[in-house]
Amino acid sequence: MYSLNYKVTTSTCDSEGRLKLYSALQMMQDCSEMWIGSEPGVRRYFEEQNMAQLLASRQVEIIRVPEYKEQLTVTTSVYGMKPMFGFRNTFIYDADGQPCYKTWSMGAFVDKSVGKLKRVDDATIASMKLEPKLDMNYKDRRIMLPKDDNEGEKCDPVRVQRADIDYNRHVNNANYIRIAMELLPEGFKVKGLRVEYRVAAKLGDVLLPAVYRIDNGIIVSLSIGTEVSAIIEFEQG
Repeated sequence: MYSLNYKVTTSTCDSEGRLKLYSALQMMQDCSEMWIGSEPGVRRYFEEQNMAQLLASRQVEIIRVPEYKEQLTVTTSVYGMKPMFGFRNTFIYDADGQPCYKTWSMGAFVDKSVGKLKRVDDATIASMKLEPKLDMNYKDRRIMLPKDDNEGEKCDPVRVQRADIDYNRHVNNANYIRIAMELLPEGFKVKGLRVEYRVAAKLGDVLLPAVYRIDNGIIVSLSIGTEVSAIIEFEQG
């Protein structure tokens, strides 16, 4: 397990002085990325093989939204490892050790030179320290768009800006959700979300959003031409 300590600051708060979901996702992502330093064998293997782990899906349960100046601890741990995929929990806890956010995610192992899936060898998998799968309501990683509404409500295109790009040279995972949240109705309270990443968007790409109403929330699809880049399902609280 790897952990980082944070404080809810002005730059991470919304207009009500509560932690932005976007900021919470950045905390989770940072902790997950820093984790590889605690597994030197895995880090060395990925460097030698010119590989990266890219987020393929994430589910988030929001238990409580922290407020300004609260002290938080983010922890991440791997509970499953396959040749081309890894599975982890990343939780955010308050100062009393109570969970505010519970998440699980799946990462895909990719050859950075060609951008395709690449297998991790058995010895590296065996060297991994796996931890217990934490308690939360696990849902399917695949998100299905409503069959009775193939088009959805079209919204204005969004061009990918330089600020959206991370060191993997594509749109940072949290930025897809930030873009999608701008399409939610005013006052929509997010209780949970699922996101499925399909085709990485790059600088200059134009994302075409479509909004689908479902019984317990909203699904936002972000496409590049005819290819879906990401699908985000927001559960309403």
